Amino acid sequence: MSKLIISTLLSMSLCSFSNAAPLKVGLVLDKGGKDDKSFNSAAYAGATKAEKELKIELKFVEATDVNAVENLHRSFARKNFDLIIGVGFAQTEAVRKVSAQFPKTKFAIVDGEVNAPNVRSLLFEEHEGSFLVGALAAMASPNKSVGFIGGMDIPLIRRFAMGYAAGAKYIDPKIKVTENYVGVTGEAWNNPAKAKELALAQFGSGTDVIFVAAGASGSGVFDAAEEKKKYAIGVDSNQNWMKPGVILTSMMKAVDVAVFDTIKETQEGKFAAGIVRFGLQNKGVDYTLDQHNQKLITAEMKKKVEEIKKNIIAGKIKVPDYYKKK
Repeated sequence: MSKLIISTLLSMSLCSFSNAAPLKVGLVLDKGGKDDKSFNSAAYAGATKAEKELKIELKFVEATDVNAVENLHRSFARKNFDLIIGVGFAQTEAVRKVSAQFPKTKFAIVDGEVNAPNVRSLLFEEHEGSFLVGALAAMASPNKSVGFIGGMDIPLIRRFAMGYAAGAKYIDPKIKVTENYVGVTGEAWNNPAKAKELALAQFGSGTDVIFVAAGASGSGVFDAAEEKKKYAIGVDSNQNWMKPGVILTSMMKAVDVAVFDTIKETQEGKFAAGIVRFGLQNKGVDYTLDQHNQKLITAEMKKKVEEIKKNIIAGKIKVPDYYKKK
């Protein structure tokens, strides 16, 4: 009799588990959208991987207007989503406000820091990865002249630029580094025409390699590099495939991994608020090498950049950080 009761209870438990409602995840992308082949695409890839592998319920929206971000987060919260993920620093204030209004809902913010008991901040050491691609750019520059084009002129993107310039100068202290920005508003993330114009000007002045950190605007730099038979460096996602032979490498941020892991841990009841950092040490940032750019990165270049990476991780090379500059 007791065996029958145990068996029945076990069956009921398994049935209850199988019928449990899936985790509801809301993803708020920024203006670049899921097809920017960069930052947002990486976040979207991590979320859709979770949807497929973890069987969660996923809804996403693209914040075409920065003023609508707060309402998009609030809408997900009112619909009782379990986890709401904001992508991009511009959503920081919205996450701060809405998370306070819905303390039982879990939130995550990529590239933003919110100190709250129900918010996880996913932060990347962009300057470390940028130092590596800066070193590669210098090694690939016969004219000893490299460039940087950022999207919106904000501290986060200045952090990329500072690390990149430091990496280039680590290889050649006398190398010229030119720096431009697409704009000062959110429109800067989706203006490839302006980015191309800036890139053409840099290439015209002798620049050999341009690192672009500008979201969907980056495609304009890639087009300019192809036209002028120069090199570009991608960002956030592995963008080598977009123009093989033109894109020297990409400074990849594991945004997809950060998003997937946050969803997985939430599903498992292991969500923890606070800051989670992704750098070279835990493969949160890195340069990319694959079939699309392997002919551009010589064995000597690879050996040197791997040596630099090892020394950064060991603390032997101190990468300047724009956030900590005096």
